Amino acid sequence: MADDKSSETPQEDEIRKAVRDRYRQVAVKEVPCCSEERGATCGCGGIYPSAELLSLPAEALVASAGCGNPMAIAELREGLTVVDLGSGGGIDVFLASKRVGAGGKAYGIDATPEMISRARKTAMENKFDNVEFRLGEIEHIPLEPDIADVVISNCVINLSPDKPKVFREALRILKPGGKLAVSDMVLLRPLPPELKKDMSAWSSCLSGALLAEDYIEAIKSAGFERAEIVSKVVYTDAQLRAGVTDSDTSIDLSELAASCGVVAFKPAR
Repeated sequence: MADDKSSETPQEDEIRKAVRDRYRQVAVKEVPCCSEERGATCGCGGIYPSAELLSLPAEALVASAGCGNPMAIAELREGLTVVDLGSGGGIDVFLASKRVGAGGKAYGIDATPEMISRARKTAMENKFDNVEFRLGEIEHIPLEPDIADVVISNCVINLSPDKPKVFREALRILKPGGKLAVSDMVLLRPLPPELKKDMSAWSSCLSGALLAEDYIEAIKSAGFERAEIVSKVVYTDAQLRAGVTDSDTSIDLSELAASCGVVAFKPAR
């Protein structure tokens, strides 16, 4: 019998291209946050306090594509250095910059040149002097070891074809005792086989997600301690289906995935 190719996972270069193409469109087209086109992956309404959103440049908000609020669990304060993995238009970097103040630093790392260009322009025009955006993959973070007090990320690690390497890189750039605080999509039950090769589902943060227990185990295996899920928002079938355009699956996607807040710590020396 011939092998069934319907459930094959796409190759790494195919995944990276699909992700870059999607977020290039977000950067260029400026799809309004929380529009019907966004589905479950929206980084604004109902997630961040309104006062925080009003304090940010509008151009940062329209390029937001997160699924949670890592700032709610990051516990940032004056003088800290924070690194955002997959910073996009910069919403979390700009929020972090306000919390760490002039004595702190906020870095944004993103693999999409259009996002980096947009975020740098926003930072310059709005005089965010304590931020820096660097082009790079989160599996190869362009920063030196032991630089960050906190590493954050908003619905990006699930997009990586090599998540264990992302967590090892996060550990590398954190100072001893530093904190990982991320919002990310995780699976609550196994993914339907037909969605594994759906590139729209990959780039909209579903098909690349790990089961919740596997996500935590990957963090622990990288060398972190005290890894745990501290918040969870479960998605409906309609929310998830909005991002699945390359598959005609009839399976009910309700409670298949959730946006989770996850924290962990680098061991202190």
